[in-house]
Amino acid sequence: MKTPLLIASACLLALLSTIGAALPYPILPPLFAAGATNGLNTFLGLPPKLLFGLALTINPLGLLIGSALLGPMSDRYGRRPVLLITAVGAAIGHAVTAGALLIENYPLFIVARFVTGLLEGSGSVARALLADRLEGDLRRKALSWLNGAFYMGWLAGPLLAGATLQFGLTTPFWVAVAALLLVAALVAIALPREAASHATTSWWQVARDRHALNLLREPDLRSLFIITLAYTCGVTGFYEFYPLWLVEVPGYGAQGIAWTTAAMCAVMTATTIVAGRPFPGEPLLRARRFAFAVAAVIALLAVSNATIGLACIILYGIPHSFYNSIVPNYCAERFGIHGQGAVMGLISTTFCLANIIMALVGAVLTLIDTRLILLLGAALTAWSAWRMHSWHHSMARMEGATP
Repeated sequence: MKTPLLIASACLLALLSTIGAALPYPILPPLFAAGATNGLNTFLGLPPKLLFGLALTINPLGLLIGSALLGPMSDRYGRRPVLLITAVGAAIGHAVTAGALLIENYPLFIVARFVTGLLEGSGSVARALLADRLEGDLRRKALSWLNGAFYMGWLAGPLLAGATLQFGLTTPFWVAVAALLLVAALVAIALPREAASHATTSWWQVARDRHALNLLREPDLRSLFIITLAYTCGVTGFYEFYPLWLVEVPGYGAQGIAWTTAAMCAVMTATTIVAGRPFPGEPLLRARRFAFAVAAVIALLAVSNATIGLACIILYGIPHSFYNSIVPNYCAERFGIHGQGAVMGLISTTFCLANIIMALVGAVLTLIDTRLILLLGAALTAWSAWRMHSWHHSMARMEGATP
């Protein structure tokens, strides 16, 4: 096993899964809101903004389902075949998406984006792969680097689209196709063939009976899900609505938002380099401190002026990166007996679910004041940090350790 190639493959897979989700953000608005009619924005005579909203939502919905299903399926059928199938399948999905844009077929575009999102939910498999094959400090570092790759995807997706649109509307998607096929080749090289599965159940039975949400039957994992969901709701509330704050408070346009996002992602990615280093003390208590720091930054953004708010947005990634370097590694060590794919799938599922929840809640609260959704996110993150303390003591008592 070539460890550097293994880590590189997992990180590239994570990078491309988020690039695929973020890729259409600068592409779709002109198609639906520029005023020119086309086959996409006139489907069934529905309002263009409604069609645009569905086009943005459908890929994260696929990610949500894929994150819950693909990890457990890789526990059953093996990491290598699931990663190969999803990488090639997502490449085909991007190719079909490009074709749908060319012929301006809205239903085909929606189906292609959903299926692509479903297959890009393999980020949980990448996490499980590293948790399976690495141990100790190397696993902690690799999972931290993997988080950095996820962060970079949200930056690289819009940048890739902006840089390649001059060569044609579908060019970004063809670049994604080529990159995903490269990932499939790396997976084929880096991962040895696994023993053939002797499972007699169908893939549908595995998806139905072994999806990640089945872990919620376990009290400890149910606590993990609740705590992680609350934290992630705060984080996604920040991600989804700080651009609106930038428009309303400092009066930024698209370019200002892009540069602020680039600065935040750069700080976040750089932090992952040091966040994965070993540290003394209890992991949950350390993660708790960083969660409180994240809550404080989001709350400060909600009540601050333009200068302080910009600093909050850019520096937010420091405590968040440290938090994300601790919790997945702790879960891999503590709950791996349930299957690393299922456990990492549960963590990934919370992120997708939080995106949907906060988008719906924020759509209502922002009609009153954008700061309300940011304050709600800060409160949820702070509650998660508070709840983590009692969860730590509960886990310590179960293990017979001194809290």
